[in-house]
Amino acid sequence: MGEQYQWHREYLRRHAVSRRNILRGAAAAAAVAAVGTSPFGRRAYAEEAQLAVGGRHVGFGPDSTSQLRFAAQLSRQPLGTRVFLDHGPTPALGATVEAEVRNLLTQLPSSDGGVLAAEQFYAHAPVDGLPGRVPHFYRWRTADGFTGDIRAAAPAMPTARAAIVPFRFTMMGDQGTDETPAQPAGVAPGDYDDKYYKADNEPNVPHATNVLRQIAAARPDFHILAGDIAYADPSGAGKPNEFVSHDGKLAHGFDKFNPYVWDVYFGAIEASAAQTPWMFATGNHDMEATYGANGYGGHAARLDFPGNGPAGCPSAYSFTYGNVAVLSLDANDVSYEIRANTGYSGGAQTTWAERTLAAYRADPGIDFLVCFFHHCAYSTTDAHASDGGVRDAWAALFDRYQVDLVLQGHNHVFERTDPIRGDVATKVAGDNSVVYPETDGTVYYTVGGGGRPRYGFQPGSRESYRGNELPDTTVPNSYVWTPGGDKRDEAAPWSRVRFRNYSFLRVDVRPGLFASEMDVTAVDEYGREFDRVTYRRQVRG
Repeated sequence: MGEQYQWHREYLRRHAVSRRNILRGAAAAAAVAAVGTSPFGRRAYAEEAQLAVGGRHVGFGPDSTSQLRFAAQLSRQPLGTRVFLDHGPTPALGATVEAEVRNLLTQLPSSDGGVLAAEQFYAHAPVDGLPGRVPHFYRWRTADGFTGDIRAAAPAMPTARAAIVPFRFTMMGDQGTDETPAQPAGVAPGDYDDKYYKADNEPNVPHATNVLRQIAAARPDFHILAGDIAYADPSGAGKPNEFVSHDGKLAHGFDKFNPYVWDVYFGAIEASAAQTPWMFATGNHDMEATYGANGYGGHAARLDFPGNGPAGCPSAYSFTYGNVAVLSLDANDVSYEIRANTGYSGGAQTTWAERTLAAYRADPGIDFLVCFFHHCAYSTTDAHASDGGVRDAWAALFDRYQVDLVLQGHNHVFERTDPIRGDVATKVAGDNSVVYPETDGTVYYTVGGGGRPRYGFQPGSRESYRGNELPDTTVPNSYVWTPGGDKRDEAAPWSRVRFRNYSFLRVDVRPGLFASEMDVTAVDEYGREFDRVTYRRQVRG
């Protein structure tokens, strides 16, 4: 990934763009912006308009039980205008913190032979010292008169057994957006959004929006997204970026890229993310070679990762909520399939993961361990199937520390395994079954139906889910990626549930004094449940 970034820098040295041209281009683009394609509608990037704040999103800080990280996008360059977060324990607020404004400058080759230049601004405000799971109210405000509406978000529940009550979280991956970016000119539906559904897949239905609505209606205490977030890079190979208009042609050796997709994305998720902490992992479409830091420099401007993972791995981190510990891992570091970032941590991420899993499993206040990341250790789709790099790096750790759930994206379907230990399914776990992870093993979910057009399963491999269950769900003709970047055929007797359409997970946790349970329910874009498994653990002294 570093080589791609260096190429990009050399190109820009030969094709310099002035700051004045960046601003002029942004203002011109705003003239054609349509309402709904960014958090600001026609005010986006217009220098003469009042500075506004939109695209609000909240996440946990390094200590999830007492820290929140508030972030949002600004409608234009602030030009010295100060931005504030007013906050407090009631809607009366009472405290104010001045936000840090992060400037993200993007310059990349364009398919017309020029350079696309964009400048985006993001406001960030940390708030610490909060009581666990107590709503904290906030609003964004600017010094030139903008005042946003008041929302509330809450930090995580403490792990103290006596303080734990039932809670809920949701999960999916591979989201993108149904809205077409209006910027720059020459972008059409299907170029940088989800609107390239095939005729047999309800092409006029806003699938990503439907899933998002169901997540918001579920009212989770937090939400996790297993990578491939906005799809500003719809190519996803980690190659140097190029902006390609609708009539343009992508040059060989490049990935398409449009930074304005992020404007649309933050506007889309705000309905949920402004009050529910959203926690992100990174996928192959999140490696944006335009920016440094292994393609993650743009995310450093837009997002607030907790920052408590290994150095140099921003999307590797952990947090707790009640009796559940969650690890976000960066599978780009270990993938055998897409190798732009393979090995970038030098093993530091896996070392950190083992140390962190060991500490959580030794903590009597933690019952369930959940890991989420992008590439799949176990999956049977016709597009990516299983990544042997993920299996080789982490599956033994998940066995050793009795990880309960592994939540993956990458494959645009839903698939659930039977519990696995030592690469072998230990028992059949059908719909409405009970799994005892301590003895049964780890269950792997692929939940890549967040909105991006769906994939298929292997030829002859049919769907199997509630009301449509096959007597034998074995997939005889799947494959796994090998260290050389090749596919090795394998049978998959561990594949239990397969569902091709758009979906997410709803996880309901019931902490107990003697035993704790966790219901993991698969829900489609219309709110229909099609699979459920209960995970049960004895509480340790």
